[in-house]
Amino acid sequence: MTNFQYVFLLRHEILLTLAAVVILIAELFTADHKKTSVITFSLVVFTIVTLASFIPAAPGTLFGGSFQGDRLTDLMKDILNVAVLIIFFQSGGYLRRSENSEKIGEFFALILLTMVGMDFMISSGDFLTFFIGLETASIPLAGLAAYDRFKSKSAEAGVKLILLSSIASGILLFGLSMIYGASGSIYFADIAQKMTASPLMILGLIFFISGMGFKISLVPFHLWTADVYEGAPINITAYLSVVSKGAAVFIFTIILFTVFKNIIDLWEIALYALAVLTMTIGNLFALRQDNIKRFLAFSSIAQAGFILLGIMGTGSLGMATVVYFMLVYVFTNLGAFGVATAIYNASGVETISGYKGLYATNPKLSLIMMLALFSLAGIPPVAGFFGKFFLFTSAAKHGYFILVLIAVLNATISLYYYLVVVKAMFIDKNENPIAFFKSTKGMRLSLAICALGIFAIGFASGIFDYILNISKLLF
Repeated sequence: MTNFQYVFLLRHEILLTLAAVVILIAELFTADHKKTSVITFSLVVFTIVTLASFIPAAPGTLFGGSFQGDRLTDLMKDILNVAVLIIFFQSGGYLRRSENSEKIGEFFALILLTMVGMDFMISSGDFLTFFIGLETASIPLAGLAAYDRFKSKSAEAGVKLILLSSIASGILLFGLSMIYGASGSIYFADIAQKMTASPLMILGLIFFISGMGFKISLVPFHLWTADVYEGAPINITAYLSVVSKGAAVFIFTIILFTVFKNIIDLWEIALYALAVLTMTIGNLFALRQDNIKRFLAFSSIAQAGFILLGIMGTGSLGMATVVYFMLVYVFTNLGAFGVATAIYNASGVETISGYKGLYATNPKLSLIMMLALFSLAGIPPVAGFFGKFFLFTSAAKHGYFILVLIAVLNATISLYYYLVVVKAMFIDKNENPIAFFKSTKGMRLSLAICALGIFAIGFASGIFDYILNISKLLF
């Protein structure tokens, strides 16, 4: 590889870093009464970054194998970039508020810098790079959760996230030290060759799954999720639910499939129990929620349980189903969060009961929310159905029929509480419904993209075939 090819392998990380620096510099040279123009500038810059990231690069490794890039990791990064672009479009109304006009550049820069950490984490070839990327992504998230500095709940969300994240990182690091002690290496390839079911290695695996379980919001490591989601600004909640969780799912799957492939029988037992607990408890707690952010928090916990079915499928099919489901999840969840964000920005309402009669005044938003909720529930013919179908197929192929049955029952339970929101919007009467309002152009564009993604991804069979083909390169 030439020097340019080596640099091009890092194009995602370099472009994100440059974008963050450029946005901060632009804000410094923008007059106070024109600060909102930074929003448009940032959207243009990141749109260019997102499009440039799709330029293919030859696979390769850097820094002695610590960084590795291929078509699969590039696709994962591209999915996260698209998700962040949608969130940026949805954040315009929030950032134009007077209390946020002084810190617009910080908002974009913090998110982009967390993205740099996530991209390094996804491309890591050893546990040191993985952990540095994880912490680079995690620390700015606390600042983002506490972004509404004049709201006590936002400050509480930031404190809870940084404290509990520190504990989870400590547990994870302790597990990595055990893996290093048992194998004598931090490189994924070396550890995979020396992997045995020794007591020290098993204990390290348990701590590793526990630490990553916090990042993905698996039960019983989920208790922080609803409180942080409720306290954080709603667009940051969307970022935590989709992008942060997506990056953790991607690297968790890669490490399990490559580093711990020789002891699959052991970690599949752990994931079996975690999947049942996560799906069931996430659904049961979602049934009793009225706050839309807490509702979507427990919904995302339940979705994490479904994702574990794909991971348990192992092999190229398992990897493909996880990546495909996360692609669907991006458009589906951001569609729901987008509608919730638009309603909150216009009316301050963030309760399901406050959505009663919404269809009478805002039919388009109601239809998009219904479409997103149907996709989350897995109702055909939207993309969420195909995502869950492939997850169930992956698990069933390896004989986990009882687990699939439990997942189907949980999907039925989830249908009920998703329909509660639909019922509130379309059927329940309200003497004082949310008044008609017109969303920002960025919000309308983002919701159109989400609606298109929810329909198109399910019917475009070539997308899953492409993901499956590049997943085979990992094995």
